[in-house]
Amino acid sequence: MAKRLFDISFVLLTAWLWLPLMAITALAVLAFDGPPAFFRQRRAGKGGRPFDVLKFKTMTCQDGGEPVPTRLGRLLRRLSLDEVPQLLNVLKGDMSLVGPRPLPTIYLPRYSPVQARRHEVRPGITGWAQVHGRNALTWEDKFRYDVEYVDRHGLWMDLKILCLTIPAAFAGGDEATEFKGSART
Repeated sequence: MAKRLFDISFVLLTAWLWLPLMAITALAVLAFDGPPAFFRQRRAGKGGRPFDVLKFKTMTCQDGGEPVPTRLGRLLRRLSLDEVPQLLNVLKGDMSLVGPRPLPTIYLPRYSPVQARRHEVRPGITGWAQVHGRNALTWEDKFRYDVEYVDRHGLWMDLKILCLTIPAAFAGGDEATEFKGSART
């Protein structure tokens, strides 16, 4: 309950910062890449329950082929601005500020029992794996960090992860690799 209260308080107290940023980014996506500005994808939440994650549109399919970044998409991903709309998922209660990153529901049957433990907590915008290498990590390492977070999470760990997220986000990284690979068991 304290974690949920912290999430809501943090998001509402920082709304003066992220709401204008979200509006400007949405307008830029519309201007450079056309509608829609947002992208929804079914992800697995706490207990494996599906929910729709909200992000800025950063990818498009050309001629029915592989997804490619939009004109603005690569920059939004590098700066992690594509993640800002997930603050609305936090307010809704589908996500937390900190927790394992939610993966598409198609991966649910591929998890080992240990890997499935990542769903014992709400997924987060940032997490233990993100501050330990983001997309430089193997799938196995990501899952190991996710389960470690489940075992150790608490207010101080969440604050540490939030503080470490800022330099990790500016270090860059394109999460497109998250969807090109497959979860290994």
